[in-house]
Amino acid sequence: MPRYYFDLRDEKGIALDEEGLELASHRAVQAEAAKSVADMARDAVLSASPAGGRQTMSIDVRDDGGPVMQVTFSFEIENHKTRSRARDH
Repeated sequence: MPRYYFDLRDEKGIALDEEGLELASHRAVQAEAAKSVADMARDAVLSASPAGGRQTMSIDVRDDGGPVMQVTFSFEIENHKTRSRARDH
């Protein structure tokens, strides 16, 4: 069974997966990448500044032969209460 590596990329840089996972199909690789990017997104939204801003993150999947796929997620936090108060002043 092939081994796939899931490297995490965001604005801070890249964290290389040194261990990888043995997975039987590209569908299983895609499911694992989706799970990983969802976990990253949850953590990023929870730790994001209340002032907001756009963030992009991705999972770069590779095997021993090189790149296999990339799953990218972008989000932006718009704090409407902060924006409306700023307009009032």
